[in-house]
Amino acid sequence: MKLLLLAPLLGLLSPKPEAPAPPKVQVYIFLGQSNMLGYGQVGPQETQGTLLNLVHEQGRYPWLLDDEGGWAVRDDVHYVQTTVNHRNFPLTVKDRLVGVELPFGHLVGDATEAPVLLLKACIGNRSLGWDLLPPGSESFEHEGRIWAGYKQSPNSWEKGTEPVPINWYAGKQYDDDTANAKQVLAELEKHMPGYEGQGYEIAGFVWWQGHKDQNPALASRYEQNLVHLIKSLRRDFEAPNAGFVLATIAFGGEALAGPGLQIAQAQLAVDGRSGKYPEFADNVRCIDARPWWREKEVSPNGRGYHYNHNAETYMEVGRELGEAMVSLLARPKSEDG
Repeated sequence: MKLLLLAPLLGLLSPKPEAPAPPKVQVYIFLGQSNMLGYGQVGPQETQGTLLNLVHEQGRYPWLLDDEGGWAVRDDVHYVQTTVNHRNFPLTVKDRLVGVELPFGHLVGDATEAPVLLLKACIGNRSLGWDLLPPGSESFEHEGRIWAGYKQSPNSWEKGTEPVPINWYAGKQYDDDTANAKQVLAELEKHMPGYEGQGYEIAGFVWWQGHKDQNPALASRYEQNLVHLIKSLRRDFEAPNAGFVLATIAFGGEALAGPGLQIAQAQLAVDGRSGKYPEFADNVRCIDARPWWREKEVSPNGRGYHYNHNAETYMEVGRELGEAMVSLLARPKSEDG
């Protein structure tokens, strides 16, 4: 009888099972130059190629709208841009311009139950062969000029002469962008509402760049520099298994030629499915953005270097980048080696 009376009390004294720890924040780091910043024009609605025109006049991307017809807000996917005072907000259409992060964020957000951080660390008018040159890159000679290696300055000088440094060095933007991203990661509680100190995981890197490398010297080294960049970022962020997705440059679409075409071909070459880099087989994907070029006649303006501000270009490139990343997330963990 005493045992029966004590049983409920013993139950109350038993330790309660601990609640499962919240999942780590899944971080995607976006790097590149101005088109990675995002120049897809949102309005006005009557203008071809704007996001408002695509959504309301053509019925495209209905998932961007909430039940009241306003822009949907995703509280599980957060966006931080390091070059504008580390501003942050839930993923939504917030400004007059949009970038590839919008569809990308929806796709990776749907693919995981964990909170997602889209961390954009980039600025315009930067080349991989100079501003974003990764650490350890060596100088090289091209047609009688020496082009800078990492930490050297200026970007090039005539062979046999003494270089006169300027107030910049090869790789300065790489150093700045990675430092800015690491600062955000060190202060996640400031940028992720509801963050409980559970930590984060670098789930992937996203790269869209190439306009400023369109000269014969830098284009000739683009593939080598890109391979080095992928490896450097994974090492610097201690994320050896993080997926890496990129989009080719696409100025003029299929008419892309010269150094620009050489860059696009270099970008496609690092795709793990090309077979050229076996170590990238299941962890690097490149999408060809040239089919998403839209002429100025069906775009908000004629600024070709920003894809004529056509929102469809940015939305579709972002969609393909997101789909590529989701495919890498689904790879068997046993292959991560």
